[in-house]
Amino acid sequence: MTQTILITGTSSGYGKAAAELFLSRGWNVIATMRRPDPGLFGSASERLRVLPLDVTCEDSIASLAEAAGAVDVLVNNAGLGGVGAFEAMPMSLIRQLIETNTIGVMAMCRAFIPGMRARRSGRIVNVTSSTTLAAFPLAAAYTATKQAIEGFSGSLAHELGYFGVQVKLVEPGYAPTTRFGANAIMPVSELLPGAYADFARPILESFAMPVLTTRESDVAEAIWHAAHDDSGQLRFPAGADAVRLAQRR
Repeated sequence: MTQTILITGTSSGYGKAAAELFLSRGWNVIATMRRPDPGLFGSASERLRVLPLDVTCEDSIASLAEAAGAVDVLVNNAGLGGVGAFEAMPMSLIRQLIETNTIGVMAMCRAFIPGMRARRSGRIVNVTSSTTLAAFPLAAAYTATKQAIEGFSGSLAHELGYFGVQVKLVEPGYAPTTRFGANAIMPVSELLPGAYADFARPILESFAMPVLTTRESDVAEAIWHAAHDDSGQLRFPAGADAVRLAQRR
């Protein structure tokens, strides 16, 4: 029987790559994004549904859950990035990060756990970040939102495992075109007061020329492995840089 996966944040980056990978390997895919655009995935497929979703809106999540029906795997990938000095971040921005990266993930889990529990099967894959593997400067608020999901997922894995539902974490490394690029809430320049200039300069230069980076395909493959893993493994670092950080943990 063909399985169904629902992936949030599929308009670009990791989510889009994961949707394309699962489609290419025979799965039914529900790809969600704020403004649905089936054309992003090329030729139409009867195994693909593209549905609207705003993870910060309870009504949007409820509508999605009703439209989606039963899913075998839920991938919480949608997220926002934010790099800058913590003291320069407006509280409105910090709340937006938390609402999307943390509460949005929890709300999606709440919407789909009852069905998985009743069927005594299913998997939840939460996408976090390699910032949870090692301290990362200029990313305090962003890291906090991802660390919260790490702790949440570890605890959730215990309580849902009793019902045959598995919880996994995928921890992507640094990819210049994703979390800290197109998905950033505010330009880095607006979040770096003059006092931080000397401190931030070498860090931002390292962003531009990283020694190791993560490809979108790395994360898609890690999600694939997490969705099929029966070993009880919780964490799946994705990308050469994330793997190296995980080995040092």
